[in-house]
Amino acid sequence: MKKKSGDGGRPDVLPGLGVPCAFRPEYLDFDRGIHVGNLNENERITRILKQSLETRYGQAFVTERWGRGVYWHWIGFLTRANREAKPVSSKVSFGCSKFFLMVDTGEKCAKFGLQVERGMVEPDGEHDRFLLGEDWDWHRLLAALKPRGALAKEMERLVMEEEFHIFAGGWRKHPGMISKENYPGVTKLRQMLENTPKDDWGGFQLYFRMGEDEVKRSTGLDLVESMLAVFREVTPVMNACMQAPVAEQE
Repeated sequence: MKKKSGDGGRPDVLPGLGVPCAFRPEYLDFDRGIHVGNLNENERITRILKQSLETRYGQAFVTERWGRGVYWHWIGFLTRANREAKPVSSKVSFGCSKFFLMVDTGEKCAKFGLQVERGMVEPDGEHDRFLLGEDWDWHRLLAALKPRGALAKEMERLVMEEEFHIFAGGWRKHPGMISKENYPGVTKLRQMLENTPKDDWGGFQLYFRMGEDEVKRSTGLDLVESMLAVFREVTPVMNACMQAPVAEQE
């Protein structure tokens, strides 16, 4: 009988990537966040996803996080090449499109997909390092949101057919939550993004969500494969925003 990952037997390996995976569903904790500390390398989701993305796309990724200690709330993965391609913001990860994973303890769900950030437009002295740069991917996202454009078709497919969700607006003020039931189209979506309060940190997320019950019913390998499948789905949107697009290795 095959032993389960993490029980002392040989861990599962992600098909086609060769990355060992002993991740467990309980590492997505809906009260505390994403369990990343005090784990083996093949159990830590940061390591598993980073290795998988680097194998899939054949280039280096940088890991970003929000949180501290054993549990983190949000983890992002951005390509080093895209960051280094920026003439002004080559050391600023905020300006880069990124794959992300988070546990929303309020909504009791896990979210994974694409995130593009918009810094603050109006400086306040305290948060000047978060100012929107002229070479941030945010500008490419807005430019690509055109009616009847390739990005419009892809966005509509993901939301209306694949039931992805969108966050658009300020993190603190006037956040916009979009799903299949209220998808407004790319013109109004762009307006929502443009209307993000200038004194707020803004952003765009295109993501798939899994509720607590669904996560608990899954295996760790299933969850990681689902995350990577979602990352693949949002890659065309991500590429439309980046100076240095990614391509899968043959």
